Amino acid sequence: MIPGSIPGLQTTGRRLPLLAGAASLLIAPFLFVGGPDWASGPLLKSAWNLGHILLFALLTLAVRPWQWLSGWRLWLAVTVVLLVLGIGIELIQGGHNRDMDGRDLLRNLIGSWLVIAWRPLLTSERRNSLGEGLVAASVALLLCFELGATGMVAARQWQVHQQLPLLYDFTHQDPGAFWTGRLTVSADHSLNNAQSLKLDLGTETYSGVSLNNLPADWHDYETLSITLFNPSTAPLTLTLRINDVAHDRSDHAYNDRYNTRLTLGPGSNTFTLKLADIENAPDGRSMDMSQVRRMGLFAVRLPEPRTVCLLDLRLD
Repeated sequence: MIPGSIPGLQTTGRRLPLLAGAASLLIAPFLFVGGPDWASGPLLKSAWNLGHILLFALLTLAVRPWQWLSGWRLWLAVTVVLLVLGIGIELIQGGHNRDMDGRDLLRNLIGSWLVIAWRPLLTSERRNSLGEGLVAASVALLLCFELGATGMVAARQWQVHQQLPLLYDFTHQDPGAFWTGRLTVSADHSLNNAQSLKLDLGTETYSGVSLNNLPADWHDYETLSITLFNPSTAPLTLTLRINDVAHDRSDHAYNDRYNTRLTLGPGSNTFTLKLADIENAPDGRSMDMSQVRRMGLFAVRLPEPRTVCLLDLRLD
């Protein structure tokens, strides 16, 4: 036995690259097949993205680049190779209708950096310097940041689920985590809530907003209530569309979702819609009211820009 070595550590050290290589081969295909698609919820997407960290940590353990390089050359070589490889993976994913995410490049690096930074500290190969300890701590903080981001998404999605009968909590200061489109928080015309959402509508063919992060299970409710404020003296016609997950994963046919027109007079307008009508809207099937995925509100070919405020959105 080598003086100072731990029994079994050398055997484990020889097996670890083989095990890491086998595990990485099992995980790697999931970068391109399976997993979340564009219709999946934020939590699944965030949790799935952490797989980049695990995969590249395993690949680094399997390849063991410290056999050939050390010091700053090791860090530089691994970083450059992973950036080139990561960009290639993102381009391939884009060609397979997968979302390209530049942050995946950072996750790839974190996985490898963790192994490179912590291996000397954990194996006690030699006396480690203070600088190496600081680098290892910095990489660990990057990992904590990614884990914390996923934890924040989980907490937010739990809140979304718990906020029913509200479909949107108007206390949020950043609607961008829930909506897409040109909208801002406003203190004007608030009704049951402390603030409203101001929607800026343009003159393009379709101009509006979409609520993409909302409670999905509507089956215990009977009606949808939406209150809007039209600050103009001229009426305004908006289209409301609602669809479930099945529609998002289909060819997006017009008759496979719920569509209705809302004509707003000046001032406050409240519309109450029966959920039974929404459920029966798709042609040839029933909308899955436990998997409602998206709600859109938009205008069509406006002759001039308009503004409308969303005051309340709830189920009853």
